[in-house]
Amino acid sequence: MSDALLTPQLIRLGCRPASKEAAIREAGRMLADAGCIAPDYIDSLLRREAVANTYLGNGIAIPHGMVEDRAMVLRTGVAILQIPAGLEWNPGQRTHLLCAIAARSDDHLVMLRQLTRLLQDEARLLPLFSTENSADLIAALEQAPENPPPDAEAQDLDACDEWRLDYPNGLHARPAALWVEAARRSPAQLQVRHGGRVADAKNLISLLQLGLRQGDLVAVSARGPQAEDGVRQLLKAMREASLAEQTAAAIAAQRAAGARKTAGWQPAGSLISLPGIAASPGLAIGTARILASRQLHVPDRPISLAEGGDQLHEALAATRKQLADLADATQATLGTGEAGIFRAQAELLNDTDLITLSCQLMVAGHGVEWSWHQAVERLAEKISALGNPLLAARAADLRDVGRRVLFQLDPALQGHAPAEFGPDTLLLAADLAPSDTASLDLARVKGLATAHGGPTAHTAILARTLGLPALVAAGPALLDVADGSPAILDGDAGRLYLNPSDADLASARAWQQRQREDQQKQQAERQQPGQTADGKRIEIAANINRPDQAAAALEAGAEGVGLMRTEFLFLERDAAPDEEEQLKTYLAMQQALQGRPLIVRALDIGGDKQVPYLNLPHEDNPFLGMRGARLLLSRRELLEPQLRALYRAAKAGKPLSIMFPMISSLKEITRLKGLCEGVRKELDAPPVPIGIMVEVPAAALLADQFAPYVDFFSIGTNDLTQYALAMDRQHPELAAEADSLHPAVLRLIRQTVQGAAAHQRWVGVCGGIAGDPQGAAVLAGLGVDELSMSPHDIAAVKATLRRHSHARLRDLAEQALACDSAEEVRQLLEALA
Repeated sequence: MSDALLTPQLIRLGCRPASKEAAIREAGRMLADAGCIAPDYIDSLLRREAVANTYLGNGIAIPHGMVEDRAMVLRTGVAILQIPAGLEWNPGQRTHLLCAIAARSDDHLVMLRQLTRLLQDEARLLPLFSTENSADLIAALEQAPENPPPDAEAQDLDACDEWRLDYPNGLHARPAALWVEAARRSPAQLQVRHGGRVADAKNLISLLQLGLRQGDLVAVSARGPQAEDGVRQLLKAMREASLAEQTAAAIAAQRAAGARKTAGWQPAGSLISLPGIAASPGLAIGTARILASRQLHVPDRPISLAEGGDQLHEALAATRKQLADLADATQATLGTGEAGIFRAQAELLNDTDLITLSCQLMVAGHGVEWSWHQAVERLAEKISALGNPLLAARAADLRDVGRRVLFQLDPALQGHAPAEFGPDTLLLAADLAPSDTASLDLARVKGLATAHGGPTAHTAILARTLGLPALVAAGPALLDVADGSPAILDGDAGRLYLNPSDADLASARAWQQRQREDQQKQQAERQQPGQTADGKRIEIAANINRPDQAAAALEAGAEGVGLMRTEFLFLERDAAPDEEEQLKTYLAMQQALQGRPLIVRALDIGGDKQVPYLNLPHEDNPFLGMRGARLLLSRRELLEPQLRALYRAAKAGKPLSIMFPMISSLKEITRLKGLCEGVRKELDAPPVPIGIMVEVPAAALLADQFAPYVDFFSIGTNDLTQYALAMDRQHPELAAEADSLHPAVLRLIRQTVQGAAAHQRWVGVCGGIAGDPQGAAVLAGLGVDELSMSPHDIAAVKATLRRHSHARLRDLAEQALACDSAEEVRQLLEALA
């Protein structure tokens, strides 16, 4: 390396800049003093930070100016600030070596190549963070070997603890994202080690590459500020995720067992079939069409790192916006969970390994498109090679989002869209990207089968949401099916039946017709009032979060909103919403409901719903601690703005009720009502009905005493069940047993209904069993007046109620109360089908 590029005068050791801006300005002044740049180029260095992340990785940042300001570079040079204590560059990124680049040509690429090699060689890199001799830095950047030595034995950092992974499906993207989120909240450097392999805990792909399976022992370690707290918080996130992972596995196993009991379609004769894995239920009849996979031939057109970096930055920004738009559209049509698929894909674009590898390839002399494509493929292959089906699905996501960036870099690579398929298409493909699945023309495509993938892949999740029968993992033979041949796709059994006979087709169509008639009848009658066969009225409402969900709920047959959860206003932000923001939301919800009932639940935080900026104290058992009404009464700064916004909304004259969560005593009711009345009088607002949630046994047992003080009750069966049975509904081994149809829970519901009736108060249920047709039938028999549920459950619940008289449901409820287990109750309810 020439002295003109890096000299001792351009190296400053032991720096302690006050901020990122101060560090960049100091390095810029060094370049200006050395005659490398005009002083105005310092502002160009700062402007670059506003539009790009110049953190290269592993403690190194490479600030450089805007392309349009290159004329202010007088000669190529690099200024290095050594910051031994580290400086936060961006959240979760700490810089120890700042290498400010002024480049007129490509001379500086030699040094960048050495930097990227040093990133992978901690044994040589870490001493440079504290060396007191600038010659060490020059030597390291001049003489990085072409073939770096193999990695040294993995070492833990200063603070360390161990944990054995207990996730049934190993570490995959969903829990790994929670690890990353927790790690990024710590200023310390955090890593996870398994055996001889180490991953950056703030890097999603790095974690996935560990290939962790159930039972693997990992060491979590940290170095730097608050290291011990960082380890503790990361381990806490790991353990908290284990509850959700194991619960999901237990529930999935329970559902799978239930599905096996249901007889699906059987062919009339003996048919040749291809087995796969059931991914989305339903039976589809049509013509098999092969979606041929297209190999991308990405040209390698070398350009300078500065130009390539600009192009990559713009492509990443455009892709993030594209994914955000797709997530918004998916949320509006399919739901929040499905929209999260594309938000998770966007997180992959923040992966430092991916960006670093792309930069490494560019500084080695390759083009930006080729470098990006290679980086994506190499990381995807590493993940796929781990042999975990869940991680293989995430590799598909990485390739999907990688293609989006690639097409932004070079739209010509996108080629032509495949020819449109005809009606009744059964689409057969090697694999299908989630974004492709979300955009399928459902008027033409009736079923989906892939050679690869798994039932947990995002493509399978979207197929289930779309109601598209699908199977996955059918193997290479799937692509050998004759294009255009007739077939029957059974998404319940996970089989593709080939060349069915006329008798088979007739049998399948008859089965489809029966299913369709049931669904059509439910949909056709979804707008009818909720009632039993003999006219007993049961109001059917929806559980929703936001005003933009109201139209879909009404279209699904909701007669109002029985539970508006206000937590969403407080989540995923840095501070609580103010009174005006809340008022705007409540008014919008009233407007969307067009005069129909609206019950707003006051903020329900605590337990499994935590808000970091509230800084709530750690609790060993948060479900028995400060949550619901207890928290509201102790944090009046949260409660009072919400009450003011609600009473101001009530002045609009549209229906509105307020409901308080987690009530266990009369004192809580009277204090909350006193606060409500104070706010109401101050605002000169009209009175509104005030109700309480019945979520703990105490509220059910004291319903007759509470009733004179409230206008209504709404039973949260999920919490009531876990408190009544002493079973954590997130416990991996108990979740399936925490069944709200347990006779003990049903008796608490009956006692609530009886206590309310003594004072002419109505009772609703907004918990999970309200949306279960069998559960809804029992609740109606117990005397519940209102059922509030997820909108997509409404049509089926209304249909079940209409099939039976109230007297029949009362008798059934009495029998259920006499059962000794939830399983016995469910056996009793099979007669309702």
